Amino acid sequence: MALRPYQYHLIYRLIPLGYYLLRFYLSLLKIRVVGEEIALGCMTDYGQLIIAIWHQRFLPALAYVTRFRHFEPVIMISQSRDGELAARFAERLGLVPVRGSSSRGGTTALSAIIEALKKKYLAVIHIADGPRGPKGVVKPGLISMAQVSGAVILPVIVSAEKAWIMRSWDRFMIPKPFSEVTIEWGQPFVVPRDLDPARYEELRREIEKSLSEGYAEADLGSGWKQPL
Repeated sequence: MALRPYQYHLIYRLIPLGYYLLRFYLSLLKIRVVGEEIALGCMTDYGQLIIAIWHQRFLPALAYVTRFRHFEPVIMISQSRDGELAARFAERLGLVPVRGSSSRGGTTALSAIIEALKKKYLAVIHIADGPRGPKGVVKPGLISMAQVSGAVILPVIVSAEKAWIMRSWDRFMIPKPFSEVTIEWGQPFVVPRDLDPARYEELRREIEKSLSEGYAEADLGSGWKQPL
């Protein structure tokens, strides 16, 4: 639901306070990292990364991402007015927001991210199923970014042992304070520059399967009775 003007301006003024509250909340999570050497190895071998995660798990991932502020990770954020608030939060967390979405200016944002990868930025955080879903479906833009830039795609699996699950399109996860959050780096996907449409779709499905199976396994490992 879109914010009303007075709600927007109120929240905008409260961003500094909200930032510190968010940092405090994130500091209460117990982060366990698995496979970080994979990411470091890919940086050495390929130079740049596209980090692919589901929208559902973006919040707990921030607790880990903020450790890498010095890399200035790039992230695509909606061009909407609500997205402006998210962009301001992202900047305070040390991320570099690129504005755009799949429904409004997505091509422009994709081009901007590709340009960022061609320049100094080492990593892009990409919400693989987009801001509106469908849940668990990898959008084609992920493949295009890697194909044009030469960056390697790294799936990142995020799970929490205790969390609130929202009634949103993606069943958004909010880990409870002091919960253990597991961040696991998956195996890299190298995208060739020359891809026919059939191989393009095949690769998209392979990445989607890697993420889906990884998240399902992580949820069961975190004590959930079934994948979230």
